[in-house]
Amino acid sequence: MGKFSILAVAVATSLLTCCAGRMPGLPEVPSLPVSAIPGLTQGPVAGDPACGGSWRLDDGGGVTVTPIDEGLRWRSLDGQTGRFVFEKIGWQAYSGWTNQLETRQIDYACETGLSYFEGATAAPVAVTTQDIVFTGARGTKLAGRLILPVGDEPVPVVVQVHGSERYSALVHDAFQHLLPLQGVGVFVYDKRGSGTSKGDYTQDFSVLATDAAAAAAEARRLAGARLGRFGLHGASQGGWVAPMAARSVKPDFVIVSYGVLESPLAENRAQTIQDVAEAGFGPQAQMAAGMLADAAGAVMASDFKSGYVELEALKKIYRSEPWYRYAKGEFTGEMLQYSDVVLRVAGPLRSVDTSWRHEGEPVLRGINVPVLWVLAGADREAPPAYTRSRLKTMQYEGRPITLAEYPGYDHDMRGFDILPDGSRQFTHIAPGYFRMVADFSRGIPVVPGAYGDAIISSSR
Repeated sequence: MGKFSILAVAVATSLLTCCAGRMPGLPEVPSLPVSAIPGLTQGPVAGDPACGGSWRLDDGGGVTVTPIDEGLRWRSLDGQTGRFVFEKIGWQAYSGWTNQLETRQIDYACETGLSYFEGATAAPVAVTTQDIVFTGARGTKLAGRLILPVGDEPVPVVVQVHGSERYSALVHDAFQHLLPLQGVGVFVYDKRGSGTSKGDYTQDFSVLATDAAAAAAEARRLAGARLGRFGLHGASQGGWVAPMAARSVKPDFVIVSYGVLESPLAENRAQTIQDVAEAGFGPQAQMAAGMLADAAGAVMASDFKSGYVELEALKKIYRSEPWYRYAKGEFTGEMLQYSDVVLRVAGPLRSVDTSWRHEGEPVLRGINVPVLWVLAGADREAPPAYTRSRLKTMQYEGRPITLAEYPGYDHDMRGFDILPDGSRQFTHIAPGYFRMVADFSRGIPVVPGAYGDAIISSSR
């Protein structure tokens, strides 16, 4: 194999994972089969107390458990979170996303579930589940599950429209436990090309929106007489897809969490500029970084067929600048590392048909149902400034949009401490966020002062 071929193959793997569009900022995207998780023989089913599920506390709180790469993640309704890891002496609890052992009383075992949480007794929440294989876009068979609180009365039902993750939502989606814990039904499904769903993984928003619409139809059918309010919840990339699906689904409401209205290309540009700004460089450096992001985006959107002359020219001009190495973005930094020759060969291997030029605002203007849009004010993956501005304009126009923003929180609504090297150590989830999603689903007005530090505004 020649020198060029070896180099092309070497970078292909990096491009496949780093330049495939919006990848969620979760530090624990599963890479192991579920059977490899200690103490877990199969993916936990909602309501199964063996390893995953939800528990109601006698002090009025609640806790859920779902699998992650390294064991299980627990989440409480007030935003506390951590990991359960099976070690030689049994299941150990760790705080947040750190390696610090929990000092609070949390009694959990895979076999018996959660017994106590900070002195409160825990009781498993009973749910009913219905598994289904349904047909999505292009005849693809998708695996889904409806989870409802036990009972006969109508309940709200939310379809979870996933982000860009490649893992099984049936196993790892936390809201399949968080919503039933709060009296709300939920339908989750494995994205095409993930989990037990068929088809090829894609980031073609039109295809994904068709899949989401098919999931909504199944959720409505399975819920039957128990269906109350019905809505869609899309997080991250799902914030582009859920509103698209809503045009045909005609739900009662839509919820978007830490999504943006601008295009994926514009998001990469904003993130690249933000990287340079946070590194301490001024307007001129930020402007140049934006130019590099635009040039990299032109190559990406062409599926690596064109745009190299402009990109190479800008690289030559700026590569010696002190801010250059901080210009990372979603994919800008990766593309700056390689020559046009390598990108032409390796780039197309990572293509997943991402809808790079999709604009979210025209889609949102095409639906007229109540919308809750939750922003993370310190989001490094989806900078919120543009989206905040456009949503406020739409509110001023009288559109039924509730805007909630948690200042100082990053993507996935994670709170953090700043370490000496400037990196973020994630510690908890925004207090009130889980309750806000459930309350909006039930039709309860989301008002200021009721959901932790959230800044909340509604249409005039």
